[in-house]
Amino acid sequence: MRIVIFAGGAGRRLWPISRESSPKQFEPIVGDESTVQMAVDRVAPAYGFDNITIATNERYVEIVRRQLPLVPSGNILIEPVRRDLGPAVGLAMAHMGRQGADEPVAILWSDNYIENVSAFICLLQTAEGLIANKTADIVFIGETPRFANENLGWIGLGEMAGRAGELLYYRFGSLTYRPPLERCREIFAGGRHVWNTGFFVTTPAYVRQQYRRYSPQLWAQLADIEASIGTDAYDATLRRVYPEMKSISFDDAILTHVDAERALVLHSEMGWSDPGTLYALKEALNPDPEANVTKGLVIDTASRDSLLYNYEPGKLVVAVGLEGMIVVNMDDAVLIVHKDYIPLVKRVINGLQGTELESYS
Repeated sequence: MRIVIFAGGAGRRLWPISRESSPKQFEPIVGDESTVQMAVDRVAPAYGFDNITIATNERYVEIVRRQLPLVPSGNILIEPVRRDLGPAVGLAMAHMGRQGADEPVAILWSDNYIENVSAFICLLQTAEGLIANKTADIVFIGETPRFANENLGWIGLGEMAGRAGELLYYRFGSLTYRPPLERCREIFAGGRHVWNTGFFVTTPAYVRQQYRRYSPQLWAQLADIEASIGTDAYDATLRRVYPEMKSISFDDAILTHVDAERALVLHSEMGWSDPGTLYALKEALNPDPEANVTKGLVIDTASRDSLLYNYEPGKLVVAVGLEGMIVVNMDDAVLIVHKDYIPLVKRVINGLQGTELESYS
């Protein structure tokens, strides 16, 4: 099976750790490696570096090459501009289809955290088998939920469809994107939903068929690019066509249209989390509201439910009596924000564009 890891986002919700020039997937948010390095480290022993493709924006290509020297240069798929994941996944499938349209392919993200790697690999290999033997056209991989998380999407489980080894697999029921907290609590209590990791296993042929059926304009543009792959015209065609594509999520373009009868869901306790915001990162690493999460040279007294990150080696950060606070100290910027106001951070940073402070974004 081939693996495609997407690493092209800007990640401004994790500012100041994540910047336009070096987004969160390239920063050591958890431990000493970047999350894209961790993503590759998880799958390389099982699938090999030759079967791993990194899809990224062209401004991050050198970072990818520097951080992932064992991934072949030809396996770095370059998007000339950002056009959300509808076009990005389509471009990847155009390339994958040239290599083997019916071969299983896993779509993964570079900015997630997984504690139980062996459980994750087991899910991938089980999904690969279900696709290879035509049991399903697409297999969604979920995380057994640990609490009512309003920062994530949820997958509804249909009836149990079978067993593969120790794992049960279910019919696909529904996708719900970040429901309100009260609804999350109902969903969690019901026990018929799992967290949507955004990971899935399918084939290029299936995804391309979905584009043709449900996003015909995108399909026509992707077909134009695909026809030029492997020719001298590819780069010029990509730069002409890709910027013209509609910016649309892959969920809206494709996943909301999947045939539930040909879609399955696998899930287990991988210890997966998506640190999409700084407080989500705190929750992922320690959901206990009495506990703090720290990094670097930090001393804390009488604080609770806070994230205290210090990336400046020559400076001591001291926190006293904080509650529900995020403090991030970088060498050129400091963020101090209450967890309830984190959504405003992205708005503030977006407001720096076109100003004399743009370099800090």
